[in-house]
Amino acid sequence: MKLQDQVAIVTGAGSGMGKEIAKLFAQEGAKVVLADIALEPLHAVVKEIEQAGGKATGVVANVAKEEDIQKLVDTAVNEFGTLDVLVNNAGIMDNMTAAADVTDDLWERVFAVNVTGPMRAIRKSLPIMVKQGHGVIVNTASVGGLFGSRAGAAYTASKHAVVGLTKSVGYQYAKLGIRCNAIAPGAVETNIMADSPNLDMTALGVQQSMVGMGTNPRMGHPGEIAKAALFLASDDASFINGTVITADAGWTAY
Repeated sequence: MKLQDQVAIVTGAGSGMGKEIAKLFAQEGAKVVLADIALEPLHAVVKEIEQAGGKATGVVANVAKEEDIQKLVDTAVNEFGTLDVLVNNAGIMDNMTAAADVTDDLWERVFAVNVTGPMRAIRKSLPIMVKQGHGVIVNTASVGGLFGSRAGAAYTASKHAVVGLTKSVGYQYAKLGIRCNAIAPGAVETNIMADSPNLDMTALGVQQSMVGMGTNPRMGHPGEIAKAALFLASDDASFINGTVITADAGWTAY
């Protein structure tokens, strides 16, 4: 097993990519601490992992709140003794809103979840990892963090920030035994658009974000991203640090 007896935190674990990452990590021997803002889906995933013979505990957490991040990392240490792997997966979209229409509230909410949350989780986790001399951080970025107009202005900027954070942490802590990488998924079958049920298809941001969809070879499955996360979290990726792995079926190759 690739993660035997390691302790891993996965945020946004109640559905989609986070759910599949948590399940796969547990199958590979990790003790998993799941975090999600929604109670019922979180408990369902914990139950599924336990029924399959894995070890998991759930923490209802809003990653935009520092006290919830503190509680999450403390739970991992108190329940399982340490923290070996941190997966910052929780994220939200921005209704594909173009720059001229971005409100302060939208900008701050997207950055709070997509950037500030991961930064705080990393900040809280690093002392534990440095003390034990090893640790792995995996951030969920996006092809929207590598290119423009795959979403709105706030989401695109936030995912570019995640990429920058990833590279900075990866290099600065490399000699202390810590690796930090990101995955940049393309279009994946998740519920991340659930908070944007009524997109205005005539809006500039939506129209321009949809321009390249016809070049996308196919949608991805959350389980495919989970396998990339497992690779980065495992010793198979021991020489990979401070970089971004694109998982998009070749979409951005065109």
